[in-house]
Amino acid sequence: MYPDLNFALELADLADSISLPRFRAADLVVDTKPDMTPVSEADRAVEQAIRDRVAAERPGDLVLGEEFGSGAATPYEAPASGCRWIVDPIDGTKNYVRGIPVWATLIGLEREGEVSVGLASAPALGRWWWAVRGEGAFADGRPISVSKVERLDDVQLTFGGLRTWRKYGLLDRFLDLASRCWRTRGFGDFWMHMLVAEGSADIAVEMEVNLWDLAVPKLIVEEAGGGFTDLSGRATAEGGSALSTNGLMHDEVLAILSPDRPDAR
Repeated sequence: MYPDLNFALELADLADSISLPRFRAADLVVDTKPDMTPVSEADRAVEQAIRDRVAAERPGDLVLGEEFGSGAATPYEAPASGCRWIVDPIDGTKNYVRGIPVWATLIGLEREGEVSVGLASAPALGRWWWAVRGEGAFADGRPISVSKVERLDDVQLTFGGLRTWRKYGLLDRFLDLASRCWRTRGFGDFWMHMLVAEGSADIAVEMEVNLWDLAVPKLIVEEAGGGFTDLSGRATAEGGSALSTNGLMHDEVLAILSPDRPDAR
């Protein structure tokens, strides 16, 4: 019924067949990229395999990936088919290289400028999440939806780390939000947004993220009934920052965290 989703699932199977056998491998090769973040041989191998499969089966489509960029002559070149695959071969590489099972391959399809299919495959957790625009969100084949929590003091807040909040002078704002919530956990990466989508958490927030980190989580959270913006309130996956919520407290959280507030430092 959904050929684009079916193809994304095939790509995820391919990715898992490469990444999972190398997870916790004693001889895994890990390098440091120019931005000082780690990249493993598996990151590169997964992305290359996905690129090869797309080129073979959908030659008019482009691929934008974390490791090899757009593969186009310019930063963004319109694909002949109107379709662009947005790929993070291993979201959570720092977890992957340390043997922590919270990582996933993220595969999104952007059609005519709008992400229409999104899939997160986390083989070490044994879980898949996916969404088709207008058709809802699913985890392991079952429909999912965000929570109905309405008060911050009942909220479970998830986040990616504290260092970047300090870097941008917003640590006090984040701690203010955290102090108002019932519970906080630093799950990070794709998983915190999936927890929001399936109603296990109510808020997920992070700084310094890119399109390949956010395209899939944004679609899944929105199709699960939640809200997804950057910290300025723009409904975008283009990167910079990300806030996902069950939608009921989204504006309230933005008001606490927004870097544009007069007292932000």
